Amino acid sequence: MLDDFFTRALVAGVGVAVVAGPLGCFVIWRRMAYFGDTLSHAALLGVSLSLLLEINTTLAVAGVSVLLAVVLLFLRRSDTLSSDALLGLLSHSALALGLVCLAFMTWVRVDLLGLLFGDILAVTRLDIAMVYGGGGLVLCVLALIWRRLFAATVSADLAAGEGQQPDRTDLVFMVLTAAVIAISLKIIGALLITALLIIPAAAARRFSASPEQMAVIAALAGALSAIGGLYASLHYDTPSGPSIVVAAMVLFAVSLVPGGLIVRRMGALIRGDRS
Repeated sequence: MLDDFFTRALVAGVGVAVVAGPLGCFVIWRRMAYFGDTLSHAALLGVSLSLLLEINTTLAVAGVSVLLAVVLLFLRRSDTLSSDALLGLLSHSALALGLVCLAFMTWVRVDLLGLLFGDILAVTRLDIAMVYGGGGLVLCVLALIWRRLFAATVSADLAAGEGQQPDRTDLVFMVLTAAVIAISLKIIGALLITALLIIPAAAARRFSASPEQMAVIAALAGALSAIGGLYASLHYDTPSGPSIVVAAMVLFAVSLVPGGLIVRRMGALIRGDRS
């Protein structure tokens, strides 16, 4: 079944989306969208190091992203700069450093567009195994820390008052985000992975009555975006990664329509069919 390149792309895209959806809910709740951008930009630095040291790209990207998350956590405690200033500093510095390092490696041929926007149609069985293995581990850890992470999201002070360690929980969340970005780099690209974290979760927000329900709907919305975007890419011959993001944007636009209007339209269609 996985011999067909399009089937592999579908399987990989759905896997990434299902993992990114629940994690993206916390990115929205904690207002950390720029943090996702910072880690995704740092992914290019990880790629350059993997080529220089001849090690696995996913592991190198994960290592650089985790290191950046730890550095950010400690710098945030120092109160030297505001959080958004720190994120901007680290984000663009890592991106620029990664691009400069790649430019110096004249002996290596690098598909820069593939790194920036993904190349999901070129995924292999090993890539799929890493997506589902790493993604499954991320979801398991997220389920284990769900209550603590949600409590720290609502109020870090209250969480600390209850004997929890919100800083440690924050670090685990950052590591999970770094892991998702690392396994998603080839699928959706460094510039678009944050969109897959944020947009499905934002679309799910209007249809959810609880945090858990929002996480499930975000995963479903992400999977639909991956499937719809890939089929649109196949039909219209458009880039796969951007097509997935556009499909997610369509779902978000649909979510902005008032619920009552949707219900009335559906009722009118049903009555029209009956008549």
